[in-house]
Amino acid sequence: MAQTLYPRGTVKKIVKAHARKPLSRNADILIFLNYALFMQDLIKEASIASKQAGERGISAKSVKKVREGCLRKFMG
Repeated sequence: MAQTLYPRGTVKKIVKAHARKPLSRNADILIFLNYALFMQDLIKEASIASKQAGERGISAKSVKKVREGCLRKFMG
């Protein structure tokens, strides 16, 4: 049996509970990939913001600063 990066059944249950609509067969995979791309972009933007602020590493402050912009990029 192949190991997955996330529990598919759990993701499907969560999405079904919120959407209250039927899901296509691989919708959970697309949701996970979109989440992974969002997190990658958020970390990249927070890293840039923290370097511009003269911080040594990524802080909660730098993540909060770029959060809104990243969310806007990934809204459907």
